[in-house]
Parts: sequence; structure tokens; C-alpha cells
Amino acid sequence: MASTRDYYEVLGVPRDATPEQIKKAYKKLALANHPDRNPGNAEATERFKEAAEAFEVLNDTRKRARYDQYGHAGVQGNGGGAGFHDVNDIFEAFGGMFGDLFGGGQSSRGRTRRGDHLQVSVTIDLLEAANGCTREIEFSRNEVCDECDGSGAKPGTAPENCDYCGGHGQVVQSQGFFRVQTTCPACRGKGTTIRDKCGTCRGTGREKKKHKQNVRIPAGVDTGNQLCIRGEGEPGIGPNGQAGGPRGDLYVDIRVKKHPLFEREGTELFVNIPITYTQAVLGANIEVPQLEGRHDLNIPAGTQSGEIFRLRGQGLPDPHGGRKGDLHVVVALEVPKKVDSEQEELLRKLAEHEKINVSPHRKSFFETLKDYFTDD
Repeated sequence: MASTRDYYEVLGVPRDATPEQIKKAYKKLALANHPDRNPGNAEATERFKEAAEAFEVLNDTRKRARYDQYGHAGVQGNGGGAGFHDVNDIFEAFGGMFGDLFGGGQSSRGRTRRGDHLQVSVTIDLLEAANGCTREIEFSRNEVCDECDGSGAKPGTAPENCDYCGGHGQVVQSQGFFRVQTTCPACRGKGTTIRDKCGTCRGTGREKKKHKQNVRIPAGVDTGNQLCIRGEGEPGIGPNGQAGGPRGDLYVDIRVKKHPLFEREGTELFVNIPITYTQAVLGANIEVPQLEGRHDLNIPAGTQSGEIFRLRGQGLPDPHGGRKGDLHVVVALEVPKKVDSEQEELLRKLAEHEKINVSPHRKSFFETLKDYFTDD
């Protein structure tokens, strides 16, 4: 069950807390509420899970930025903040940290471990981002070895109990009056060793394979958004130290290509449309582009360069379920670099009518040549 409390409040840190402050606060809460120190205390277990959920988001720069902007809605179903089902999920996510906290950590013998997460990226265009789309992505990940069925041992053989630790995955060392339990250095906590390794996977129980996955990209996504596909990452480790644990997740980073016409700001779209002097003065009905199709826009007489016309609901959808954005049409007066003689004459008459001083007419080479021969 995901927490509904503010994550900063859960960890007891200010909103501008540094990563070091966040990690320190989490360690303190995890230590106080760890199930091993609070056997049978359901409330402590819930606090333990709530603190881990808050740390998962605030310890990740991108997840924290989305949380700061959108709250819980910014991270739920988007690669974070979904909550941990049980304490084993927390041990799998932050196992190294718990090893530091509790002096050597727990043996992997008899406990499954979730596989590593994978990360890929996909590029879509603005129209696909507006409507949502399905993309097929291809990536490489480890799969259970077909030759040894994930055992890591040569077909016809099997992993054997580690001679060094007797299959326990841990050894006890005496240091004066103290007895210290540590991970077995021979089998690295697995409790088993492989005498004859599989020739295909060389004892790992896995082999690299290409994989294809159809990904549904929701409408309204933007560059920097991340999708999480549960259970499509690397395979986990089973109780015997070989393959068999739950898979990690697949994170898909979204990149939206720049559009040649439209600029995007969140759910809002902007497009620049040039208009002539006569259209600005007299008004006009012009055709403006939308992401899909066109729209007739009335430009009233006296429109100034830089004025913005809003087309409501013609922007992009909000991926979090809010209202659809708008399309902003920015008109800019386009001044021609050259005009023909008739246009120049009309403009000079207008300037004379308005009693405005303008540059004198500049004769062309042929006009100058004609005047030269006429004067003779």
C-alpha cells in the first residue's frame, strides 16, 4: 500500500534537504523500525515500509523533481512511489545499505533476490506524444540458460553444498571473546558451489539474449518522462543462489523530437504566423496549422505584431488527467525586403497622406542610365 503522507514529512527533512540529509534520515528510521528489532510489531513494519517508499523517491533526482512538481501523482505508475509489498522488496532494493546498517547483511542462502532493473530510451514525434502510441523496443537482457536450465552446472551434474560453510552461506569467526558471523568467502553466501560449469553460460545460469517488447506510451508525455514496465528486467536469484528470483523492472525514458512549427511548454503549444501590413491594418481571415488539420482564424483590423490568439483545447493532453492545453498563435508583422514599383508608389502615397518622412526613391542602374542618355 503506497503512502499518502508527504514524503518529506515521513523522513522528517525539509524540502530543500540534501541527498546526504535524506539518506541519514532514512537510515535512522530504518534502524528504529527494522522488523528484526521489532518482532511482531505491525506498526513498526508499516513505518519501515513507508520510510523506504519515501527514500526511493527522494533519493532519485528525477523522481524527486516529479514529486516536487506534481506530488504523489507525479510518481505513481511512473517509475516510482508505487509502494513496497513486503519487507523483502525493501531488502532487495536497498540490500547494500542494510548491510552497512546491520553489520554484514543477511545471507542470500534461502532468500530470493529481485533482478536488476534495465533502462532503455525511445524517441517519438510530437503528434505521437499528443495522441499516445505503441512502440516496439528492442533490448538485451539475461535469460535463463537453455543448456543448464539456470543451474549453472554442466548438464547431468548439479550444484553441490559448499565445503567451506557446509551449505549455510555464512561462516562464524572468533575474535577474542567475540564471535562474528560473515558471508562465506568461498560461495559468496549462496551455500552451493559448481564443480563442473555449464559450457554455454560458464556457470552463471544466464545467457544474453535480445528481447522485443511492445510499450504503450500514454498521451501527453514529454521529454524526461519515464515509464516503468514491471517484471521485464533482469532475472532474479532464487533461494539456491541460482536463477529463479523475481525479475527487475524495465524503465523506458521518453524523448520527444523537436517539431518544425510548434514550440511546446508543458501542455501548451505555440506557433508563429507571419502576417502582412495590410492584413494587420485591415484585418483578415487566415489559415493556421494545428497538430492535426487546420483552423480558420479571424485577424481583426488593427492587430499589432506580437499579439497572441488562443485556441482553447488545441494543445496537448495532461498525462496526469488534467485539462487539455491550448494552442497559442503568435502573429508577427512580415516586412518584405523588396517591393515592385507599383507597391512602392502606393506606399509613398500612403506616407505622404500620413505626413510621414520616408527615404527618397533610390534609382536603379537602368533608371540612372536612361536619365544619363536623356540629359544628352
